[in-house]
Amino acid sequence: METAIFRMVQECLTNVHRHSGSATANIRISRDSQAIQLEVRDQGKGIPGGGFYLSGPAKPGVGIQGMRERVRQLGGQIEIRSGDAGTTIVVNLPVRGAAVRPVLVDVVEAAS
Repeated sequence: METAIFRMVQECLTNVHRHSGSATANIRISRDSQAIQLEVRDQGKGIPGGGFYLSGPAKPGVGIQGMRERVRQLGGQIEIRSGDAGTTIVVNLPVRGAAVRPVLVDVVEAAS
């Protein structure tokens, strides 16, 4: 699970750097007894064609498809919202059979 989350954050930041034109990205990871939620947000130009959710007008690249596959394998959900004000990717992954430990909610803003 940790490796999958790391790879998804890595892919999101790669996409922000390559495509969005945003100088920053916000990352939030939180966990409760039921799920882990990852949110990555930029303030870039958005995905051409209005973006996509689970399917839609724009064909996702290999990286987004890989993220969707990782999320599917872990029994989670991914939502992608994109527009002129930027793109937000939200991933929810169920926590199964793991002991619940306190998790620090952290927001990171980094320049690209």
